[in-house]
Amino acid sequence: MTDHLWIKEFPAAITVCDAEGIILEMNDKAAKTFEADGGTNLIGANMLDCHPDPARKKTERLLAAQVKNVYTIEKNGIKKLIYQSPWYQNGAYAGFVEISLEIPLEMPHFIRT
Repeated sequence: MTDHLWIKEFPAAITVCDAEGIILEMNDKAAKTFEADGGTNLIGANMLDCHPDPARKKTERLLAAQVKNVYTIEKNGIKKLIYQSPWYQNGAYAGFVEISLEIPLEMPHFIRT
């Protein structure tokens, strides 16, 4: 991610894969998050291999359908927003980006008009 140096230390885990699921890039937070699985050594590996069923099948469907997937999770008292979305290069589908951002357990919600 040399073009966008701010991403390296951004406090959300950012992982980028190509259209087949091959991990292309990870920022520092993603490497730390997936440290037990290999951290930055996962670059070049297929991220599908990191998912057991049924998560693997869901991820395969997302890659094939090229649609975003957004949800929250809570694990060990930490709540996260997971945002998985296709990315494009010159208008052509190029793969997926996953952003995992820690969020407060309770947070305000505003409706703007």
